Amino acid sequence: MIFNKLKYFFSILKRSLSGSEENYTEGKISKGIILLAIPMILEMFMESVFAIVDIIFVAKLGHNSVTAVGLTESVMTIVYAIGVGLSTATSAVISRRTGEKNYKQARFSAGQSIVLGMLVSIPMSVAGLFFAPDILRLMGADEAVIETGSNYTMIVLGSNTVIVLLFVINAAFRSTGDAATAMRVLLIANVLNIILDPLLIFGFGPIPAMGITGAAIATTIGRGVAVLYQFYLLFTPKREHNLRLKINNLVPNIGELLRLAKISGGGIFQYLISTFSWVILIRMVSSFGSVVVAGYTIGIRVILFLMLPAWGLSNTASVLTGQNLGAGKPERAKRTVIQVSVYTTLYMLVCGVLLFFFGDTILALLSDDIKIVEHGFTVLQILAFGFIFFGLGGVFMQAINGAGDTYTPTVVNFIVFWMIEIPLAYVLSFKLGFNERGAYITIVLMDSLLAVIAFVLFKRGKWMSRKV
Repeated sequence: MIFNKLKYFFSILKRSLSGSEENYTEGKISKGIILLAIPMILEMFMESVFAIVDIIFVAKLGHNSVTAVGLTESVMTIVYAIGVGLSTATSAVISRRTGEKNYKQARFSAGQSIVLGMLVSIPMSVAGLFFAPDILRLMGADEAVIETGSNYTMIVLGSNTVIVLLFVINAAFRSTGDAATAMRVLLIANVLNIILDPLLIFGFGPIPAMGITGAAIATTIGRGVAVLYQFYLLFTPKREHNLRLKINNLVPNIGELLRLAKISGGGIFQYLISTFSWVILIRMVSSFGSVVVAGYTIGIRVILFLMLPAWGLSNTASVLTGQNLGAGKPERAKRTVIQVSVYTTLYMLVCGVLLFFFGDTILALLSDDIKIVEHGFTVLQILAFGFIFFGLGGVFMQAINGAGDTYTPTVVNFIVFWMIEIPLAYVLSFKLGFNERGAYITIVLMDSLLAVIAFVLFKRGKWMSRKV
């Protein structure tokens, strides 16, 4: 019995990672979720590896280099917002067309998503190439940081088109059910980045040491090669999957570009709203000392790492929602999201218990400073109470996004995170004397409220009749 179950599991795992053609609008729902979720979760992990690898090597160059990377990453949140927004629109439209088995239109929309990604990233490229020192100065960098990091900022911002395309094209692959290809694309990018980072930063043989500039070049080459591989897959005649493009798919079509831009707008603002609220909360926490900030930082890093599978499941819910709606099966779409939410709840419950009771042990692996570990453990114990809601809110919101309604989640995010969370955190932290714990409690309360609202909106079912 056990042998048969293991054999079945490994056969599913093999199919999931092979990128084989699957019909996710028929058959057993749980099987479809697992086939799609495994590569999506692995993709989430690999997306996080970029930042981890870069900071590991750059940290050896000194605090000015680390500061330049941090300030540049702050500006890059705008690029990530554009990438997330465009990928949300791409996923909603292409998954719907895939469910309808209208592969010609899916290819057309994929091509227009690529065109739109190129167009909207041009202003950021111009800004990065010509105004990198001014951007760092605007972010509060001193002259030493500007001198050290302006080339890094110029290269990273100047090549942001590569990042946007990586987001958009991977979303197109996932939307057709080919999450394994999206995962392999990021694997290539990460392997190249891991190899090139130390070579270009510190030098090797005839390769000169380029310092922080080398980190930017390594990351850009890794992502650039990955994008070239994406285009190879999109246009190769040997590709078996439905998303095989032709050159005429890249000819701009104003009507389709405007439609995608309209859906993308909600996704972009969703990301910016949530990101900005986090920045404000960090600013509040910083008022209580650098040790508190350090504890908060490593605590949040642990939480974000554990959240990766939940985000992978949320993306699964988004794609399967779009495909099943396209196939004219709204009730199957609803059942699929409910089942994803059950898996997410079980996973997040285990994580919450783990963090509440053993969080200090985990943090001790990341820092040997007792005070930092103590403050980080406070973060983990308080946020553990909202862990289930963190996951559920993401699943239901992504399901609504996957149906093509990106504006309802945007409005909800605006109300919860800007109109309620920021003022409440201020009152609890500074007026009622909860100090940094006030911010942590607010995060739990507001993400729980978001999950409840998202569930209510999901149950009302208006998303099931959304036209894309």
